[in-house]
Amino acid sequence: MSSADLIDDVVTAAEPELVALRRDLHAHPELSWRELRTTALVSARVQQAGWRVTELPRTGLIAEIGDAGPVVALRADLDALPVPDLTDDPWSSTVEGVTHACGHDVHTSALVGAAIALGRVHEQGLLQGRVRLLFQPAEEVMPGGALSLIELGALEGVDRLFGLHCDPTLDVGRVGLREGPITGAADHLDVTLTGSGGHTSRPHLTEDLTYALAKVVTELPAILSRRLDPRAGVSVVWGLVRAGSAHNVIPATGRIGGTVRMLDAIAWSEAEKLVPVLVEQVVAPYGVHAQVDYQRGVPPVVNDAASISLLTDAVESVLGKAGHVSTQQSLGGEDFGWYLDRVPGAMGRLGTRTPGGPTYDLHQGNLRVDDRAVGVGARVLAQVAVACHGVL
Repeated sequence: MSSADLIDDVVTAAEPELVALRRDLHAHPELSWRELRTTALVSARVQQAGWRVTELPRTGLIAEIGDAGPVVALRADLDALPVPDLTDDPWSSTVEGVTHACGHDVHTSALVGAAIALGRVHEQGLLQGRVRLLFQPAEEVMPGGALSLIELGALEGVDRLFGLHCDPTLDVGRVGLREGPITGAADHLDVTLTGSGGHTSRPHLTEDLTYALAKVVTELPAILSRRLDPRAGVSVVWGLVRAGSAHNVIPATGRIGGTVRMLDAIAWSEAEKLVPVLVEQVVAPYGVHAQVDYQRGVPPVVNDAASISLLTDAVESVLGKAGHVSTQQSLGGEDFGWYLDRVPGAMGRLGTRTPGGPTYDLHQGNLRVDDRAVGVGARVLAQVAVACHGVL
């Protein structure tokens, strides 16, 4: 029996267990750096499949199988989001205000499935090298848990790295692939303004902080788009605006917060120094003081050509030629980019939409996924790991 046939048989047999695991994780989501229960469940099942497991100091784990040869790494993220679950599924979140609104429960269950399949491949003597699994905590916070794993040596000796991310705009049974950048760089920006404040009838005797705050909200995105290469697709979007508590009072402090995103790594390297200067220039006419907290987040995920070729072959082996589709770069941030800054690899988009069903969006409490995506992801990840060893 070929390794591809063995992977398919093992995942097929394990699919009920994997779907049950995914639903269990969905019912018991854990926020970034708190993924204790998730880590324990995954660790026990992966060890049962024959892997050597190292649990990390906080949460998450690294597992390895094989004794010699090139190392292919596969990654899944464990954490949920502080978003309420708006579904009424039997496995909806039991934790108030927390849910797997980004599909990390799918990522984790699929990688457990790949671990079970690769354990059997190794047992049958069909694994030509080593495979390392990165069950990573804290993808949803910047700058991401990937940096913690890198500091702990997760990439030492790794030749290639692969991952999948849920895409609710793609039907289950499809994987979106793209050579080059597939996500954008993403940073957090907080601006706090302070001034004397006063009565709205006498703005000339105050430092009109609210007006200055509004100027930053509207002008910073426009100015930044003129100071950075327009091909970088710079996007500044505010999610938090706070100032004042009464109609006739100019407040003494106000705050805005949002994200700075772009498609290009060069522009990303320039934005951190440029933004505070621009904010100061915008507020200078109003006499207020600006404190800028610019938190660098994650770089773009850039898929290298050789890894995309390997991932394409793996998808075709599992789903046929119609199984992969071209996908576009998004401005969504993913700390997988930190890994690919150091080793070659690729991330694909795993379809989770039921054919003919509604299209959901990530990071929304009403997200639903087709459970068949778990088995698809497990097969693709296992297959690309085996295929890599044939060419490394």
